[in-house]
Amino acid sequence: MASVEMLMPKMGESIIEGTILTWLKKEGDSIEQDESVLEVATDKVDTEVPATHGGVLKKILAKEGDVIAVGAPIAIIETEGEISSTAPSAASTAEKPSQKEELVAAAPAHTESLIAAAEPDQSGDDERFYSPLVRSIAKEEGIGATELSKIPGTGKDNRVTKQDMLDYLKNRGSQAPVSQPAASAPSISETPKVQVSISATDEIIEMDRMRKMIAQRMVDSKRISPHVTSFVEADMTHIVHWREKNKIAYKQKYGESITYTPFFIEAIAKAIRDFPMINISVDGDRIIKKKDINIGMAVALPSGNLIVPIIKNADQLNLVGISKKVNDLANRARTNKLTADDLSGGTYTVSNVGSFGNVMGTPIIPQPQVAIMAVGAIVKKPAVVETPTGDVIAIRHKMFLSHSYDHRVVDGSLGGMFVRRVADYLEAFDMNSTF
Repeated sequence: MASVEMLMPKMGESIIEGTILTWLKKEGDSIEQDESVLEVATDKVDTEVPATHGGVLKKILAKEGDVIAVGAPIAIIETEGEISSTAPSAASTAEKPSQKEELVAAAPAHTESLIAAAEPDQSGDDERFYSPLVRSIAKEEGIGATELSKIPGTGKDNRVTKQDMLDYLKNRGSQAPVSQPAASAPSISETPKVQVSISATDEIIEMDRMRKMIAQRMVDSKRISPHVTSFVEADMTHIVHWREKNKIAYKQKYGESITYTPFFIEAIAKAIRDFPMINISVDGDRIIKKKDINIGMAVALPSGNLIVPIIKNADQLNLVGISKKVNDLANRARTNKLTADDLSGGTYTVSNVGSFGNVMGTPIIPQPQVAIMAVGAIVKKPAVVETPTGDVIAIRHKMFLSHSYDHRVVDGSLGGMFVRRVADYLEAFDMNSTF
């Protein structure tokens, strides 16, 4: 008999920790390799985690509700025979400090407070965990272990976050740090609490976990990025007529419908090729220019929440390929079957507010992207149309495009030219296209 540690797996790009939702097995239960043992919630998706080895679940190391870093042990499995030399272990993980650095580098800017170091600070009596990022800041600023232990922490279990360090450094020397009791981070960080009057007829509804995450991200994005929105009206007449003409034959050939969303994504991908500085992220004073064009699409869930699955390398797909991806991701989103990888790596996002009957909207940028486009409802309108024999009034199918972008790195000229180019591609759709 031998024992092996089961570690929190990495469940997608940029995911650095997960919350234990439910253990599907109890201590002492027999388990097969690849059998689901527990459910884990990440900041992107809920998923079941399979056993890394077959045997007996000897000990559960992480309780339900615990937030565990990727690579940390969560259970011990007692196996038959010797452990394979390729099996992961806590020791082998600890021997690779670069893994922790990779987690910090991949983490979104507002999640550094949740990255726990593999070991507690051994200096003095301080038992708090410090992320590699916090330790790096302390080292650069010459903050010793004793001083670090006195800095108030607003993160989980009184952990010190990057913002705590920055706030402390602003006032360092002018006032002594004051210890504060351990407390959980607020549900929406740094949001002033407004006194709400509640009457006997009011209904109180607790936010679910996904709504809390959405709220947190929206507040973070508005705080991080100065939002500017540019608007363009596009003539969708060619696309509307082509779809009406071909939608029945398309469904007979492929067994699924073609919506307007693939047309939007195709046009956006082409425009990103023309304006690659829209396909970027900001890392401090650095601009990260993305090579891949991975377009996210906002999907409304039956619960009323939104989720954004990603179409990877959208510029390399034709209209049929994009349509198949759109339908697959939308269907799996609504049945809660998306994986963490389906939700990671996005570089630009589109939101179809027209599906709710809205003619336009001002979407909020999903960090760390720098832009997002909302497409409104397609509406019939009288319009002036140029013809070889002169201008005429005709009924056209019109739609507003709303392009919100981060004014730190995207100026009005680039933001405006980009949305205009998307409209140009939509208007230039070839009516003779085949599938």
